[in-house]
Amino acid sequence: MLLTGRAEGFLRGAPDLAEVIRRLQAFSAAGADCLYAPAIREESQIRAVVQAVAPKPVNLLQVGIPVATAASLGVRRISIGGALAGVAYGAAHAAAKEIAENGTFAGLAASPGGRILNKIFAR
Repeated sequence: MLLTGRAEGFLRGAPDLAEVIRRLQAFSAAGADCLYAPAIREESQIRAVVQAVAPKPVNLLQVGIPVATAASLGVRRISIGGALAGVAYGAAHAAAKEIAENGTFAGLAASPGGRILNKIFAR
């Protein structure tokens, strides 16, 4: 079991880095295993949070920076939220739109379907 302390100031429209850090430090002192401040985006913010709660690991909601950059800032976990579902919904929408507007199925033919996941989960 992993207890994550989460300070949502930036996510909820209250982007006060000092307050987010204060909350994360309080969660750390209360026994949180991992600290999380969703919606921090700037490298300086990420670095400040990592340094403020060290040695506890920091989780980062993906913000478009490469994994290597996040790691160099001290991030030890990265969440992608619903991003993969969004990719899947986009592909489903494009295929359905093609069927509805053109009456063709090329979008479906190009998809590997469940074959890829079946191979992964068969291991």
